[in-house]
Amino acid sequence: MKNKNLQHIFSTINHAMEKVESTILTVAILIMMCNSCMNAAGRYFFGHSLYFSEELNRFLIIAITFIGLAYAVRLGRNIRMTALYDLLSVKGKKIATMIIAVTTAALMFYLTYLALIYVVEIKQLNRHSPSLQFPVYIVYSIIPVGFFMAGLQYLLSFLMNLTHPEIYVSADLIESEDTPF
Repeated sequence: MKNKNLQHIFSTINHAMEKVESTILTVAILIMMCNSCMNAAGRYFFGHSLYFSEELNRFLIIAITFIGLAYAVRLGRNIRMTALYDLLSVKGKKIATMIIAVTTAALMFYLTYLALIYVVEIKQLNRHSPSLQFPVYIVYSIIPVGFFMAGLQYLLSFLMNLTHPEIYVSADLIESEDTPF
């Protein structure tokens, strides 16, 4: 019973995070596409670019990069060096996977902390973007969010490995012979 409750909690957290990640990524990519098309059309048809286009795309790339990090971890598409890992027994692979997941989660949470400090410092400096005059700390706030979400993904992977006999590459992906790496 306890295992089923944990499974339900993990699944609920994972599903909610997936919705948030995919929504942010989809919206950011669509805005970037529209912005780039409008900028090209303005330059081609009217001889003038949108003054804010490059800046907006830079902001969107930040969002895509750091939310994409969490999304890649969810799909098990993060970089893995498996030369030594492949030589281990199943039990060794399980232990290695758990150690990697928990230490990477800790690293992601530490980077979240450092990124939060950075965002607070930028807010205190009252920096604004050159073209849009948008507070830069708001844009950079996505960085600790992305690190935190990636940390949660690694933590969920660790917990799935702790509570299940299979080797979980991510909270939803069980390692098998045909797992793409």
